[in-house]
Amino acid sequence: MFGKTIAAFVAFIASVAVGLAEPAGADAASIGQLLRGLFGKPGEPLSVGPVVVSRDHAIADWAQGEMGGRALLRRKQGAWAVTLCAGDAIKSSEALKAAGVPQPDAIHLAQALASAESGLAPERVAVFARFEGLVTMDATSGHAGHSR
Repeated sequence: MFGKTIAAFVAFIASVAVGLAEPAGADAASIGQLLRGLFGKPGEPLSVGPVVVSRDHAIADWAQGEMGGRALLRRKQGAWAVTLCAGDAIKSSEALKAAGVPQPDAIHLAQALASAESGLAPERVAVFARFEGLVTMDATSGHAGHSR
């Protein structure tokens, strides 16, 4: 009886953990779809990932051909919106705080991004650094565009 109770408890915890992990996957999928819709070009697809999320803020790495960068996103009224695009300029918690991300989220995003990128090939991570400067996105159009 005790063994069945433990097994049921473990199964319950596993189902809860899967349920908690699901929104992050849904957020990553929504963010990828948004970025591909904004910046994708025929014949030159935009790849997105990794994506890290902390509550209502996220960072998504992207690459398109030889170019790449990172997008900072904010969830507004349940939908993700691009706040700015940069390269290495938004990797640190200090830069994220300066961009308006609350300190706990800034710390989490910086750590999660470093962890996610540590599993990638150095050449891949170098592509994300190619975006020079920091481009704030236009709130009325949804994006300011980016050039390569």
